[in-house]
Order: sequence, then C-alpha cells, then structure tokens
Amino acid sequence: MSRILLSVAAVFLALLAGAAIWSNRHPEIAPVEQAGGAEFDTAQLLHGEALTGIGACEVCHTAPGGTPFAGGLALPTPFGTIYSTNITPDVETGIGSWSEEAFRRAMREGVDRNGRHLYPVFPYDHFTKVTDEDIRAIYAHLTTLEPVEYKPPENELGFPFNFRMLLAGWKLLFLDKGEFQPDSQWGEEWNRGAYLAEGLGHCGACHSPRNMFGAVMQAAAYDGGEAEDWHAPALNKMSRTPIPWKQLQLVNYLYDGWDEEHGIAAGPMAPVVNHLYDQSEDDIFAIAAYFESIQRRRLNDSEKNAILERARSLDWGTEFGYRPAVVPDDPALLRGMDVFADQCATCHKSGNVQVPVSLALTGTVNAPDPRNVIHVIFDGIRPPRGALQRSMPGFGASISDSEINDLLKFIRWHFTDLPPWQDISGQVAAKRAHW
Repeated sequence: MSRILLSVAAVFLALLAGAAIWSNRHPEIAPVEQAGGAEFDTAQLLHGEALTGIGACEVCHTAPGGTPFAGGLALPTPFGTIYSTNITPDVETGIGSWSEEAFRRAMREGVDRNGRHLYPVFPYDHFTKVTDEDIRAIYAHLTTLEPVEYKPPENELGFPFNFRMLLAGWKLLFLDKGEFQPDSQWGEEWNRGAYLAEGLGHCGACHSPRNMFGAVMQAAAYDGGEAEDWHAPALNKMSRTPIPWKQLQLVNYLYDGWDEEHGIAAGPMAPVVNHLYDQSEDDIFAIAAYFESIQRRRLNDSEKNAILERARSLDWGTEFGYRPAVVPDDPALLRGMDVFADQCATCHKSGNVQVPVSLALTGTVNAPDPRNVIHVIFDGIRPPRGALQRSMPGFGASISDSEINDLLKFIRWHFTDLPPWQDISGQVAAKRAHW
C-alpha cells in the first residue's frame, strides 16, 4: 500500500476524529497502590490463567528472549512498528497501578488507564465481546504474575500515525462495542465456541483480510489474512484445503498442532497451539464445532476417497531412482524435481510414518501464494509441543535461491492442479534479504 494512500486515509480519520473526539473523551482512572489482592479466589485465578491461554496473551506480550508478559515484541504494521506493552503487575512499567475498571476499559474500549487510545494491534475490537466475569478473571490472573520492571521501546510510527487522536475516528468506524450475544439458532457448544473464537481467541484478527485502515473486513471474515508475513489461511468456505475440516480433526490440530489430512501448525500458529495444549476439552471441542460450521463445505465418502487416492498417487515413491508417472518438460520443473528428490524425498515419501501427510493435502501447498512454503524451506518447522516428532530442518543455508525457485515451481506443479504461484523469485529474494 502506498504512503500516499495511507496518508489520505490518515487525513480522513483525522476529520472523523474531530467529530468523534467529544464522544470519545476518556478521563484518567485513578491509580491503585497495587493491582489485585486478596479479593480473588482460587477458582477465579485458575479460570483467568486458562483464559489467558485461550487468548495467547503471552505470545504477543513477550519479546524474543524476554520475560513472559513483559512486552517489547515488535509488531510490524503498514503504518509502522508498534511494541507490545508490559502487562505484568509492575507499578511503574506494567499494569500494577491499574484498577480492574481500568483494565476492563482497555479490553472493551481500547483506552489505557491514563485515558490514551490504544492502537488496535491490541485486538480490543475482539476483546470487547468478552464478559465482565471473564475480564475480571484475566485481570486477577495477571495481577499474580511476577512484576517485571521493563519499559518496552517506543513505537516507531511516522506522522501522522503517531497521533493517537486518529484512533477516535478509527473506533467510530470500526469498533462495535458490546459483549458477545448468543445465537439462539445454535446450541450451547457452538455458542461457547463462537464466543471464544470471536472474543478472546481473536481468530479473525489473523485469518481475515484488513482494509486500508487496518481494520478487519467483516464482510470477508475468515476469508484468510496475514500474520507476521505468513499467509493465515481461510477458515470458512474459502479454505484451500482439499478436504474440509471435521470437528475432531480441528480438536487434534488445536491441541497437538497436527492432523494427518491437513498438516502441521507452523510459523505464528505454533505458539498459539502451544497455549491451547492445556485447555479444557469442552472449550477446544466448542471452538472446533464453531469452525466446522462456518466452512459450509461437505464431501461424501466417495468424493473424499477420490481426493485421498489422488494425493497418494502423487506421493514420492520409495524405490531407488524413483521418478513420478508424469515427468515435466519444462527445464525449471525438471530442475525442481531433482532438488525435491535430493533434498525432500527422504522424508516426504510414501509410507514414512513420521511424515504421513501428503503434500497434496496441505493448505500450505494449495495456498494462493508461496510465502508459507518459502518460510518452511528456509527455516524448517519447530513443531508444537504436541507433535514434537514432526520437526523439519531448514534448508536456507544449504540450497541456493535458484534451486528454491525451481523447487517451489515443481511442488506447486506436481502436488496440485492449481495455477503456478506468481513472483516466486521476488519473494524468495525478499526472504533471503531478511534471513
């Protein structure tokens, strides 16, 4: 997105902010001596700990090598880099001086204790749906953490995006405040799953596209989005996975990060799965029920078996010197086939019990662009803790960019019947430049 477009957007938001500023004035909430205290019982504390896991709060509020929840993680956006805040109960640099009222306002309205608008990389547009009871439990848990005196770096936002008054206009347009309302057409499990996914789980924050203002496009919710330069796949009928997800498959994936007909959680999804590993079965089954329902894709047994049979026919054979039944004519594809045979086929072959999923079934290989495959080729896979035996080494240091380009072309050609990926060489070069 060009800087000109972003600047136009900022001016537009500034005009809206002028109209909205009076209705969005937020006074400072008086500090408390020390957040929390003895007013929370054990049940609330345990419930709050579980909810912070559902929300994966630690993932964003922990810098690489830093103390959990102390903030400092760089969060790149089209408008600049924002650093996550310290949410330990340190009085000076964290939320130790925040009352429960101040914490609830931040979650619901995106305003800090001092009355400043918070940038929506903190997904209060999702957290606004959370109940008072659950917000209280999360607050209770956070106040029991070890206080960490650490001030994250200042945000790196140029003019005019460093003016928080713009966020008053943003909220007027895009913040739909209010708790989650159950849908009477669905049962208790589905509504529980919808509440967790739409609220604390903030799944749509990554798995939905965003508009030029950085807001989730609600009309295209779960059509697929971006997370840390990874493609976050669609979770609805737009999903590219050849086989639709069933509830039990989603449960396995959310717990362990793995399903044999879809693949493994990698990139920014892996730490999310790690935090779901300890959650209750009721909650994970509920989330899975919700996402199964929004796919609106069904296969009968014969259709599914045909897809599985085709995928098996594309798996690499185990015999020495194996070549697929259809060999490409294109020189780049031939070179890519040789790279696959030399570097990939040791694991990605028929009958390997450690890697039983066919590449033809994975959402990554069927994705609209090659970014995720590029990340995996360069960096490998550090699997979630429920699937530790399914690791993969990186090859960024052992094969050249031209070999990776050819390999990507071959993978797409051999394992799918989809159009070739575009600008492979440019994306590989960009990855190398930041590797």
